[in-house]
Amino acid sequence: MKFTGKEDIDAPIDDVFRMLSDFDAMERAAMRRGVEVKREGDASAPAPGLCWHIAFSFRGKPRKADVTLKDFDVPNALRFDSDSGGVAADGSIELVALSRTRTRMTVAVDLSAQSLSARLLLQSLKLAKSNLSRRFKVRVADFAKGIEDRYNRGA
Repeated sequence: MKFTGKEDIDAPIDDVFRMLSDFDAMERAAMRRGVEVKREGDASAPAPGLCWHIAFSFRGKPRKADVTLKDFDVPNALRFDSDSGGVAADGSIELVALSRTRTRMTVAVDLSAQSLSARLLLQSLKLAKSNLSRRFKVRVADFAKGIEDRYNRGA
């Protein structure tokens, strides 16, 4: 099952990529939302192989996920792989410069099942796919707005 969202951001591509790859800030934001995050590797020099062990609650149950940075293409793309209880996720954030001061961000997440229980979970999510897709696009839009706001505060 795939979710995608696309937003235009009023900020240069280099600044958008710098904010997206500020993993310390992303970790702090996740922790503020109640997610437990443990990093393996050096976030000050990000490279493929950087890994996070994450613990969170989903649908009232505690869950764990391992997220690995697979591609770090400055300033064009970030790609991640994740595994959580038999659900594998391939995530990507791609950036395209529309002009010197405008960037298009495309976020995609592709979920696949690695076990029977994960298949059942994804099957139940498919029943609500239109609602989940709408919520995903709203989250991507909010995330893009946050990047734009951070850029405007720093400019």
